[in-house]
Amino acid sequence: MAYRNKTYICFDGDTDMRYYRLMTAWAENERFNFDFHNAHDLNTARDSSLEESIKRQLRERFANSKLLIVLIGEKTRTLTKFVKWEMEVALRLGLPIVGVNINGSRQKDDRCPPAIRDELAVYVPFGMKIVEYAMSNWPDFHAKSKREGKTVAFYYPDQVYKNLGL
Repeated sequence: MAYRNKTYICFDGDTDMRYYRLMTAWAENERFNFDFHNAHDLNTARDSSLEESIKRQLRERFANSKLLIVLIGEKTRTLTKFVKWEMEVALRLGLPIVGVNINGSRQKDDRCPPAIRDELAVYVPFGMKIVEYAMSNWPDFHAKSKREGKTVAFYYPDQVYKNLGL
């Protein structure tokens, strides 16, 4: 059994790579407290032309993950080959999901991918402080909510943003 301490980040690699790279830059910058163990650092597909080879490597990443972050961009909801599959795997594994809206929305909107639209997840805008807050606080709240049978979208109240200086 793998030790689950990684954060798996799901995103549209064609159009939203810069947001993923910015998150990794926050983690690497010593002036920021933003920190996470990136599941994408575990491996790379040996033959990236074969779907099954890629999914095998992604499953290994999931085996070490405790949280899924979905970077929700303009096209994320339409991606079905890997992004939808990644969200479905996370749901099967019961991983807490943080939907990060690149458009700045503090809640689920029409860009939300169908795979997680009706699932228990928290939605936040793209920004270091609120993403870090969600990564730290959502897993415990997710576990409590699952025990209580909740399956709805969650949003942080304005007071959380105010406390973070946002």
